[in-house]
Amino acid sequence: MKELLTYIVQKLVDHTDDVKITEVSGEHTTIFELTVNKEDLGKVIGKEGRTAKAIRTVLSAASIKENKRVMLEILD
Repeated sequence: MKELLTYIVQKLVDHTDDVKITEVSGEHTTIFELTVNKEDLGKVIGKEGRTAKAIRTVLSAASIKENKRVMLEILD
């Protein structure tokens, strides 16, 4: 799951070396904390949050196999 998120985000941003993803796993929920370069923050969030919502939708669909809830937090 983390590899999928890394792949998607690195294709969106200009500064791929600054992409950092921290995974916090619980019993039923996994939280991914995403940090990108300040210049790329708008690209990851998208207009009115559409890109971020699309990424969250893909992660939710991929998490069905694992029977876990996945959350994505985009940090400044």
